Amino acid sequence: MTTSPKGQGATVWLTGLPSAGKTTIARILAGRLRSEGHRVEVLDGDEIRRFLSAGLGFSREDRNTNVQRIGLVAEVLARNGVLAVVPVIAPYADSREAVRKRHDASGTPYVEVHVATPVDVCSERDVKGLYARQAAGQLKGLTGVDDPYEPPADPALVLATQDQTPEESAASVYALLAERGLLV
Repeated sequence: MTTSPKGQGATVWLTGLPSAGKTTIARILAGRLRSEGHRVEVLDGDEIRRFLSAGLGFSREDRNTNVQRIGLVAEVLARNGVLAVVPVIAPYADSREAVRKRHDASGTPYVEVHVATPVDVCSERDVKGLYARQAAGQLKGLTGVDDPYEPPADPALVLATQDQTPEESAASVYALLAERGLLV
């Protein structure tokens, strides 16, 4: 396996509801890792959907396809010495498990983090106005409200973002990566 100047590659998969704080945590973490000389890419779910998965809807099948595409890109980056930080909703456990298996098959580290922000807190944050649109009847299929979200059964880390700052959450992920020897 090819390694980066500062350790091996790995995928850090941040899953949780819309407005849970996944992208904010990912950007803070990536900034810290880059400042230390690590090769890092953030595969933001919104950006991937806009470019790599354009044309996909929000059916279970389309969501699975989107997650598998992101998982493939993350695994290829990680296998080649990049820390791939992936903030995506990824609502279905079987889709995330397929991504984990892809990583396992190539011997590439995969770290799943559940950004376990309660739906009422996400609704208050409502970064993109999704919860307000859903409440007004303008949006159907909002994950965690009228579409399922299956929390990870055994994540490497659970972040209760309602009880800590984004910086504290990112520091917890960083500490886990260091503990697992991924930041050598």
